[in-house]
Amino acid sequence: MNTWMKTCLTTGLLLAGGFAAAQMTPVGTWRSIDDETKQPKAQIAITDSGGVLTGRIEKLLRPGADPNGVCDRCTDDRKDKPMVGLEIIRGAKKAEGKDVWEGGKILDPEKGSTYALRLTPIEGGAKLEVRGSVLGIGRTQTWVRVQ
Repeated sequence: MNTWMKTCLTTGLLLAGGFAAAQMTPVGTWRSIDDETKQPKAQIAITDSGGVLTGRIEKLLRPGADPNGVCDRCTDDRKDKPMVGLEIIRGAKKAEGKDVWEGGKILDPEKGSTYALRLTPIEGGAKLEVRGSVLGIGRTQTWVRVQ
């Protein structure tokens, strides 16, 4: 192999490795899956601002969901806000030395309840374990990366 080919191969491997590592983050677009029906429920975009994550509903995917619906069960500043665009993840930060984000809250807009949040990318970042809990008791959903 000549030097040019070695350089191209090395660069390609470095870029591929960097892409894989970059995916081990909750930042991106996700499809939430309903616990009971196992069908897509919503599309959520998670963004990072200064190391703090925020997640908003981009689309409602459940059949029959009202695209103009509001969070009528919310009890905080999100009360009666449109579901599409609603901020459901607030304040999660990366745990030191781990691929886990916690310390934030997640809102279940159908119940109007908020829960302590832990986000853990799995399967190389293709899926995201989303755990909501109160006093250590809760449930974990697995979301699927859209992009």
